Order: sequence, then structure tokens, then C-alpha cells
Amino acid sequence: MTATRTLGTRRFLITPAVERLLQAAAAWAGDRPEAGAIEMLLGMLDEPECRGAAMLAGHGVDRAAVLVQWPLAVVGDRDVPTRPITRHVAAALQAMQDCLAHHPQPLAVATEHVLLALVCGNDDVAEWLHERGLTAAALTVEIDRIYGVSVDRSPIPMEDVATTGREAAASEGLAERKETPRTSAPREVGAGADRAAVLRIMDASANRAREGLRVVEDFARFALDDRFLTAQLKELRHDLAGLLSTIPQGALLACRDTLFDVGTTITTPSELLRETPLDAVSASFKRLQESLRSLEEFGKTIDSRLASGLEQLRYRAYTLERAVVTTAASLNRLATARLYVLIDGRGSAEEFSRLAESLVTAGVHVLQLRDKSLDDRRLLDRARLLKSITAGTGTLVIVNDRPDLALLAQADGVHVGQEELPVHEARRIVGAALVGPGRLVGVSAHTIEQARAAVLGGADYIGVGPAFRSGTKKFASFPGLEFVRQVAAEIRLPAFAIGGITLENVDQVLAAGLSRVAVSGAVLEAGDPAGAARQLLARLRSATNGPHAA
Repeated sequence: MTATRTLGTRRFLITPAVERLLQAAAAWAGDRPEAGAIEMLLGMLDEPECRGAAMLAGHGVDRAAVLVQWPLAVVGDRDVPTRPITRHVAAALQAMQDCLAHHPQPLAVATEHVLLALVCGNDDVAEWLHERGLTAAALTVEIDRIYGVSVDRSPIPMEDVATTGREAAASEGLAERKETPRTSAPREVGAGADRAAVLRIMDASANRAREGLRVVEDFARFALDDRFLTAQLKELRHDLAGLLSTIPQGALLACRDTLFDVGTTITTPSELLRETPLDAVSASFKRLQESLRSLEEFGKTIDSRLASGLEQLRYRAYTLERAVVTTAASLNRLATARLYVLIDGRGSAEEFSRLAESLVTAGVHVLQLRDKSLDDRRLLDRARLLKSITAGTGTLVIVNDRPDLALLAQADGVHVGQEELPVHEARRIVGAALVGPGRLVGVSAHTIEQARAAVLGGADYIGVGPAFRSGTKKFASFPGLEFVRQVAAEIRLPAFAIGGITLENVDQVLAAGLSRVAVSGAVLEAGDPAGAARQLLARLRSATNGPHAA
């Protein structure tokens, strides 16, 4: 016997099995105020005789598999009051109804319908189920068979798509999150064939965009081991899903016709060639951006606000492409760089030359020329001299704060602080390489927000600190080793800890997660600068603390 329950903002007819599923989901939720997709999935598996659980079993999904993927506390008291469902589950239930719009209404929601809703969701549970072969299209066909319903594949009127899209956006809270005002109402597009064509294009482009995003997200996650970029890509993927949820899944599936898609048989030789993982990433970013452009253009025929949102996602994709590719390239270029020494111009060119030559011979990986007391001519002379000393060696030359002098001296890069030119302006001055490695642009960061901004801004490396108090610079607030730990935990772009680092405390930096350091006084104020550099290098080379030791 069915009962009526409010789930999210809508009332549904539900079967007794779904009532028990909701009770079990509430128990799995424990102290959480709402039951989400994970709890709903576990609640279904607590009803092993129901159709939904049987379908899951057919794909190798059981309670143990779910709890391995999402460890939760032991199930709580079965007598707890049922919990409200999250807005994501509510939106998924609406998407399920769209898929089954051809069934007699009102729909009495059974466990197989709840499973279809979970598969239609825009979350990690849906993705996990997709990976196990549970798709909305296949489940819809199976539910049609169970209930003896024949499928009507006629195109859905565009005005219905727009109306249901607005309702889905409201249930997801998307309407409040949009910043671009609506400039026109959703509109009908041409005749029936045109409507179906637009939906086919949107469906195919959405699939390509999601596929491309998944490839680059997997690279950031598993190849770069970069928590920050992985999170940025995942957020982009979820924002794309949120925008596309304004078009009912059922409408897209109704117009999908993969078997007779002429494009599935058209290939080019270059599609099968990927020499390196980065080649696959670059190709996937291009696929993502092209698909977003297609979604944007055809989205304009549905809703200008949808198109505007897709445009913003495309711009974010451009930024993330640069960040991912730059991170990978910098990790390769600075793979062996561990010790970065800041030197001044010394009292004379001869003294400067002796110091620089000794440090290069000692094996210092990066030398930065930093001297606020020298005039521009002498600073440029020292930079050119340093470049000549390092020629043919593995030591890189960086000029502090002055991209113009770095360019004139043909240095390997420039380093800027938070008060100097931003990364993109420094890059404009030193230029971008058309062939071979370009000049590096490094940036100082004193907070995790600045470090994240440096990654998205296109920096090749970051200076992280100060790790300890030093006499070089004074700071109103002191980030210390906690900041070093934050960067090591989430950012893979080469990061050099800086500020008061010595042979006595460098182990604390290594323990915090970074194995690259930048020093000044620890080397320059030593009786034997080259010997001090060798000792630091030996300590850094022996460090083996996780991915940042690579």
C-alpha cells in the first residue's frame, strides 16, 4: 500500500519498501541532519529482497563495497525519526521522474525508482554506480520492461524542457547562485526536428565535456598528486552538472541515438596517438573547451543564462589548463632542484664572481640575484656576470623583482613578491618561449590563499614562508611551519620553503612536507659558503618524505 511523503520540496507516492529504505537511511545518517545519496544507497541494501537491491547485486554492489568506498559509522538506532533528504537527492528524484515521464502518473516510487534516481544524481555516488555499469538509460529500459511500458521517443517540446529546467534549478538552489541576470526567457526552438537536434547536440557535448574533465581530473589526482587542482577540476565538473541539470535528463535520453550517430564511425589517425600522459591531458582539455563552446552556443537557443554560465565554465577551463600543464612542466624542469640560494651583489664584481663560482661548483641548483642597494646598471652587470658563470652548468639564474633586467641578462627567470608585479605582468615582460623552456616566473606566498592564487595565476614555482624568523624581512603575521604543511598537503607546484632556514632546522621543514628550500644567511654568512651549501644539499638529498621529495 502506497503512502504520501514529502521528499525535498515535492510530495511523492512511495511503497512500503521505500518507507523502510528511508528509515534505514536515517539510521545510517546518524547525527547528520539529512540523509544523502550514500545513506539512501545503504538503506536500499538493507532491504535485500527489494528490486533495487537485486539490481545492485547484479552489478556486484553490496553493503561492504559501499562502506569500503565511503566509510561510515556503524548503523545507528532503527527507531530514529526519518531524516529529510539532501537537495541533491531531491533533484535526483526529479530527474528520475523526468526519465519515466512516459509511465502512468502519479508515479508510485518503488526501490528500483530510487536506484534510478541515485544513478541520475550529480554526485560521487552516481559516478561510482556508472563505473559499475548502472546507467540511467539501461535502468529506464529495465523499469519499462518490469512495468510493461512502451517507450515514446517523440521529441519533447522545448518549452517543457525549459519549464522543468527552472524547477530543477530551484530545487538545487541554482537560481540563487547564478550571478548573470536573465536577459531572455527560455524559448522554443523551431520545429520538432530542430528541437530534437538541439537536445542531441547538448547531450553529446555534455558527455564529451564530462569525459574530458574526468581525464584531466584523474591526471591531477593520480599523476600530479595535487589536491588543490583535483578539487578545482572536480568543482568545475560539479558546476557543469549543476548547469546541465536545468535540462531534464529524460529529455536528453529521449533524443539520444548513439546507434545511428554518423560521427561514431568517423576517426582520424591523430586520435589514437598519445606519446605522453601530458599529451592525453592536453587533448582532453581541448575536447572539454570545444564541448563547452558547443554547449554554450546551442544553449543560447534554450536559455541565455544557461549559456552565460557555460561561458564562464569555459574560461575557468582555460585557466585550469594552464595551471595543470604548468605544474607538470615545472615538476619536470625543476625535478632535481632542491637548494635555492639568494645572493647579493657583494662589494665588487670580483668578490661576487668568486662567491658565485664556488656555489655553482658546490652544486647549488638555483641562484637568485637579490640586491636592493645596487643601481640598475650594476645590477644588470651582476646578472649578466652570473649568467656567464652558470653557462653550461645545471644552475639556474633568477633575478629578484626585475623582469626587465632578467630579460636583458638572459636569465632563466624572475622572482616577484606580493607587492611587486603580478605573475601575468612579469610573464609579459620576460616573454613566453615559442620553442623550448621559457623563463621561469616564481612568486612569494605567505598564506595558503596566495599559494593557490599563484598556481592559478600561472607561476612556475612558489616561495613558501617565512618558515622561521629571520633578519632579512619582517612580517606583521608569521605563517611558520604550519603554512609549509598546508602547501605540502595540497599543492604540487614546485615549492621552496624560505625564511630563516639553517642546517640546524632544515629537518623541521622536511618533516613538514617540503624538500626544497631557499636560503641566504645560512650560506652567505658561513665561514665557508660552499661548504655550508654542500651540507644543506646532502641533507636535502637524503630526504624521502612523500611526493614532495620527488
